[in-house]
Amino acid sequence: MNLRSIFPPAQWLPAYEAKWLPKDLVAGITLAAYAVPVSLAYATLAGMPPQNGIYCYLMAGLVYALFGTSRQLAIGPTSAISMLVGVTVAGMAGADQARWIGIAGLTALVVAGMCMISWALRLSTLISFISETILVGFKAGAALSIAMTQLPKMFGVPGGGEHFFQKVWVLITQLPSTNIVVFIFGVCALAFLLIGEKLLPGRPVALMLVIASIVIVSTTSLLQYGIKVVGEIPQGLPPLGPPSLRLRDVDGVIPLAFACFLLAYIEGISAARAIAERHDRTIDARQELLGLGAANLAAAFGQGYPVAGGLSQSAVNDKAGAKTPLALVVASGSLALCLLFLTGLLRNLPSVVLAAIVLIAVKGLINITALKNIYRVSRYEFRISMVALVGVLLLGILKGVLLAAIASILMLLARASRPHVAFLGRIPGTKRFSDMERNPDNESLPGVVIFRVEAALLYFNTDYVSKMVSEKVKSTPAPTAVICDLSNSPVVDMAAARMLSKLHDDFRKQGVIMRLAETRSVVRDMLRAEGLENRIGPINRHTSVNDAVEALLS
Repeated sequence: MNLRSIFPPAQWLPAYEAKWLPKDLVAGITLAAYAVPVSLAYATLAGMPPQNGIYCYLMAGLVYALFGTSRQLAIGPTSAISMLVGVTVAGMAGADQARWIGIAGLTALVVAGMCMISWALRLSTLISFISETILVGFKAGAALSIAMTQLPKMFGVPGGGEHFFQKVWVLITQLPSTNIVVFIFGVCALAFLLIGEKLLPGRPVALMLVIASIVIVSTTSLLQYGIKVVGEIPQGLPPLGPPSLRLRDVDGVIPLAFACFLLAYIEGISAARAIAERHDRTIDARQELLGLGAANLAAAFGQGYPVAGGLSQSAVNDKAGAKTPLALVVASGSLALCLLFLTGLLRNLPSVVLAAIVLIAVKGLINITALKNIYRVSRYEFRISMVALVGVLLLGILKGVLLAAIASILMLLARASRPHVAFLGRIPGTKRFSDMERNPDNESLPGVVIFRVEAALLYFNTDYVSKMVSEKVKSTPAPTAVICDLSNSPVVDMAAARMLSKLHDDFRKQGVIMRLAETRSVVRDMLRAEGLENRIGPINRHTSVNDAVEALLS
């Protein structure tokens, strides 16, 4: 480990080219223009004052630029994390706004700690245990949950309910009370965003909408028809300091922080890799933990809440021409100027516009194409994806994140516990053997069962493998020999070695000889240590399946 590895600017600053500066400046200003309306919307989603969303972008982006390895990743609040914080902290803080801000900041601080510990212990690979299949379902469920928190604002009704389906029912019952003026304003805002997304890709369409809506509300009498606005936003930079609360002051912060950590790292690393591939660059997954941890630490000390690298904001930064993380520094500087001089202009920003911005932002989380592809390729994985989706809708995002993590691990264990056991036959005209099930024209050898386990042999799959082999031997007429091909088993643990020994003993009682072939070095060491060589026969790297067959037949 050296300075260049943990401080990426030491790598890209010396190679910085003067022609990149205008592009980084434009990208930074564009990103700030995108961040203002989005961060205001996400802050309300998190139950925080609107300005705290801007604080997140201001602080997190500035610090990530010092420690992150992606040159275009933009760090700030995201829809899923904002929703997660909002629904979870509501039960911890009640109506106490100061306590709410304290809990959110404390959560960001704990997320930072988790990132730092994971970085120090090199745990970046553990996150890969959460499958993309699970994430597709989880994101779709999160998008629907977030949408249901915003739809009542579009109709000008209070909404309510604990979980998704209850919120749907409450909204349906309140539809007769729809505020037509609010509804029309919201529909127009949605149309503006959708059309702008198509005609002006990469441009700050949301900011244009914010400016237009403020002008309309400020110059007309729409406020008297029930359109709610953001209100006064404090002027000035955020006061710096640690969160006002400590872990001992709040119950439930650790599970919330862990869920935010999982979401933030997975979303950030996915976005960073997607953009890096576009530019033929690589991302240091471990260093990203340090960058994310530093960003969340800055957010915690800047009156913010947990942040992550989002694909949409990063795409804005990339399409605007960002060449290096200097664009994030420019964006933070632009946001600081907004907080110092322009907050008064946001007083008449309609809340329904923020709801529309959130709805457009989360629609990208529902990937219908990916769901169709999962359904086409594997019905099993599609069901797992649906478990994650329904779990979020029924249990909420916090428990949905944890359910997704547990489901991924269980899915991995379920597959590993039932590995494919191939029974082999000779390929006609050769000395090679392959799976009889996939190649029915292979030649079977009378009385000889040859099997190959297509996975590591470990304690949780030994019973399944033993059962499959024993049943095959029982169904074979006049069995005389069993050959175990271990070429596809890179690891064999003690339980598996004892399972092979027991199979040998059981078959010997039936007058059936058992031999091992194609064993790898570490596997040979384990089997010899367990004494199998003295019982089954020589275990060496020279014995192929064909050698074992010829020795038995001779």
